[in-house]
Amino acid sequence: MSLITVEEMSMSIDLPKPIADYVEANARLDIDGMLKPFLRDAVFIDNGKHFEGHAAIRQLFEEEVIPVKAIFTPDTVREEEGDVIVEGPAHGDFPGSPLRFTYRFTLVNGAIKTLETTV
Repeated sequence: MSLITVEEMSMSIDLPKPIADYVEANARLDIDGMLKPFLRDAVFIDNGKHFEGHAAIRQLFEEEVIPVKAIFTPDTVREEEGDVIVEGPAHGDFPGSPLRFTYRFTLVNGAIKTLETTV
């Protein structure tokens, strides 16, 4: 069985650049790279919990993503009401891994304004 990289997966489903950059940085568990595509005042809504601005989003990544090595691998993308909806499994060292997530991105001026994740 041949494995494909996250970069190949991202390219095969044609993600907008800020989303592809986020997904690729997440695959490396690179916090700075994950933050880079977000606007300074972006909002990340993680299963109903709101994190606003780079400092709060960084803290979310440091406390919730990196310790459990949570990596999201998108397998579908669609547009809905002006947002980009990306779905796929996230795997890592957490109960129930892998879990299927839906990521709803709102993009503004080539950057992520809002990201809402739901299981």
